[in-house]
Amino acid sequence: MSYAPGTRNLHCDYCGGDTPIDDQDIVSDPIRELPFREALQQLATAEPGKSIFTVQCENCAAEFTLDKNNHAGNCPFCGTPIVVKPGKSRPILPKSLVPFAITRRQAEERFGQWLSSLRFAPGKLKKYGRTKGGLTGVYIPYWTYDSATTTDYTGERGMTYQVPMSVLVTENGRRVRRTVMVTKVRWTPVSGRVSRFFDDVLVGASTTLPRTITDRLKPWNLNALVPFNEAYLSGFESEVYQVHLDDGFNRAVRIMDATIRGDIARDIGGDLQRIHHLDTRHDRITYKHILLPIWSSAFTFGNKTYRFVVNGQSGKVQGERPYSPWKITAAVIAVLAVIGGIALLKTNM
Repeated sequence: MSYAPGTRNLHCDYCGGDTPIDDQDIVSDPIRELPFREALQQLATAEPGKSIFTVQCENCAAEFTLDKNNHAGNCPFCGTPIVVKPGKSRPILPKSLVPFAITRRQAEERFGQWLSSLRFAPGKLKKYGRTKGGLTGVYIPYWTYDSATTTDYTGERGMTYQVPMSVLVTENGRRVRRTVMVTKVRWTPVSGRVSRFFDDVLVGASTTLPRTITDRLKPWNLNALVPFNEAYLSGFESEVYQVHLDDGFNRAVRIMDATIRGDIARDIGGDLQRIHHLDTRHDRITYKHILLPIWSSAFTFGNKTYRFVVNGQSGKVQGERPYSPWKITAAVIAVLAVIGGIALLKTNM
């Protein structure tokens, strides 16, 4: 039996029957924010945990788990054949996930539409998009972080003003003097403090897919998170985290920093702002380890692997794409032919 996307059921392909997922055992363990610094201390002294069965792709280095009934398959990220082997332990296990809402058929339709919309794509690529079974459902790991921040800063507030200035200009071939208004800035030193609470700053815990792809899969509706239940993984694969908890927080800090700088600029006010120094303190830091659903595919063209993914919640498609040099050349020739035809027509007129 496998999980039926968009439902709370397990579906049997053999008999066609549906069985409701039993969530009673996990209702007593709601989705919680866990203390970050306490977790780091526990990780520093933790003994190796129970080994889980993982797959490591020798081609793209992806590390993930297969459905418990599968012991071999293809890498969902690059298509390389792989075999299950005992893998590394992961001391932090996911406590919640967003179930698949988009079915395989819906993902294939979105995927095919996206491929058809690509200009100058190789014909082989579009043919692949029409092939059934080209997509694999995978849960990918993420961290979320909460933090109450307080930032002290120093900088300058700039107020613009205009002053008249005499300049030489050329008018009708003659050099004449004119008065123009020139904008200048009066800078004033400032300092202050801003505060902001960040909720669920999302950081990918996988290094397999390029961030240029995963970042464009946003937004995710994290209100759809449910407590972790292996039933939702039935029939799907799940990648284990490669970005560790502390490294993930460092990435989250950089995301928060961009927002904090915006807060500081608004606090400084004026027409222009300069930030010379800022010092941010993070308090009440918490985290969650979650899984988010994607449909993944890979296509090899010209000895290069291109990855494509469909957001398993929203159906949004992102990916890498090759270009067909023949189609580009043909388009250039066609444009040159049109230009040449127009020029010849004008010559004969």
